Amino acid sequence: MAKYLFRTSYTQAGVAGLIREGGTGRRDALQETIEGLGGTLENFYYAFGDDDLLLIADLPDDEAAAAFSMFVNAAGALTVSCTVLIEPETIDGSISKNVAYRKPGD
Repeated sequence: MAKYLFRTSYTQAGVAGLIREGGTGRRDALQETIEGLGGTLENFYYAFGDDDLLLIADLPDDEAAAAFSMFVNAAGALTVSCTVLIEPETIDGSISKNVAYRKPGD
């Protein structure tokens, strides 16, 4: 499974729903959604600033992550952006690759 960071912001309708259900109610609902896609919710935090809610989830693949982002966005309560999280071991493997690249102007 791969790890994904979902950064979200509430819309006005989303804040109204949050007030009705509470923070733990919304956590439980999003956990159920992620589990329904075959994943697990690792971390869930509310935040101040540009993002209102941060989630880290393990999901089977990019397709599941894209589905989560699209369907949650389409519901209209949250705007969602997704970042794929990479383990240090993956970076080690990437560094060992031989990449033929020429920078612009060379």
